[in-house]
Amino acid sequence: MAQAADRGSLRPAVKRAHVIGGGLAGLSAALHLTEAGFAVRVYEAGPAAGGRCRSYFDKTLGVRIDNGNHLLLSGNLDAMAYLDRIGARETMVGPGRALFPFMDLSTGERWTVEPGVGRVPWWVLSRSRRVPGTGLLEYLSLLRLRRPGTVAKALGGGPLYHKLLEPLAISGLNTMPAEASAALMWAVVEGSLLAGGAACVPLVPREGLSESFIDPAIAWLLARGGEVVTGHRVSGLTIENFSVRALGGPGGSISLAAGDVVVLAVPAWVAAGLLPGLPVPDAFEAILNVHFRVEADAGAAGFVGLIGGLSEWVFVKPGIVSVTISAANRYQALEPDAVAEKCWAEVGAVLGLSGAMPPVRVVRERRATFAATASNEARRPASGYLANLSLAGDWTATGLPATIEGAIKSGRTAVQHFRAG
Repeated sequence: MAQAADRGSLRPAVKRAHVIGGGLAGLSAALHLTEAGFAVRVYEAGPAAGGRCRSYFDKTLGVRIDNGNHLLLSGNLDAMAYLDRIGARETMVGPGRALFPFMDLSTGERWTVEPGVGRVPWWVLSRSRRVPGTGLLEYLSLLRLRRPGTVAKALGGGPLYHKLLEPLAISGLNTMPAEASAALMWAVVEGSLLAGGAACVPLVPREGLSESFIDPAIAWLLARGGEVVTGHRVSGLTIENFSVRALGGPGGSISLAAGDVVVLAVPAWVAAGLLPGLPVPDAFEAILNVHFRVEADAGAAGFVGLIGGLSEWVFVKPGIVSVTISAANRYQALEPDAVAEKCWAEVGAVLGLSGAMPPVRVVRERRATFAATASNEARRPASGYLANLSLAGDWTATGLPATIEGAIKSGRTAVQHFRAG
């Protein structure tokens, strides 16, 4: 028996990874940690994992809805790899090609932007595929985003800006162009429009965000011995000699052994509370989502971009029409009823619906993302922070705005910190 015990003592200790936060960034980190050989436990403070990327049953509407509307592009390489890893790419649907329909609510004009497949933008030579009223030289204005400044300063006015780039900037950066960082907008267009139509194919979940991004990831983790603990808020970190020694929580202190690691994948303000002195973005923007329980024709793309009104993007799914309004701090004085009535009139105009407003739910997420300004960009920390702790979240220094792609990328980068060490 003594010999058996001696042999057992020679076995390498199990490396444990503690992921604090069960949103997309935390789940992404958990996947990579598992593949790196760690025994992973995810701690989620809320009743369910997913963070801002989840679905839930809404009692007012009597149906399941997404927390917010998210449009993925085929060029979002980290997101595509994440979906492939958990076997969920087939849960995403779309038109199968780069297709972006728009309508100007003030004039009734409609157009569709259809980037070609190749990297060379031959599609701008076709009047039917490019933004109406634009000249070929206007598309070169995208290169000005590489200069320091704001999106509005870099791109100026003109049909291309007002009919395509401005709505893309507002939704992609969740910040008004007069304040939004040109560098972050460049990161968006470099990976989409400038990468060719093959990188611009839009994708949305067939059922819901949880069914595509969250539930399959949790199942993947559990099948490999991982744990996901909900309703567990990590309230403190014991730090000694540049390393985390213990986690504080509702069940008492959890001690870390040598070789254990921690990924802190919580909102920026929570991270700052756990790590005093950590620089994080300190200005945030809201997003408004308005969900109507009504049937409508989804059209070829399943969504429509709007300009000239309150509504910005309309997404159509079976039984639900959802409106997204980004950079919504400017509308904080609007009452939910006023938002719903205005959006219903605009939805009716774009989708050909009429009659009394159907059951509706207005969701205002007050701190949906960090404001994508130059000053906030300077406050985004790198993933590596302590010897055995790294940071994950779309608010960290990913080089991208606060998107699904940025969140998933941050989880991968957080694990690379440990591999580099």
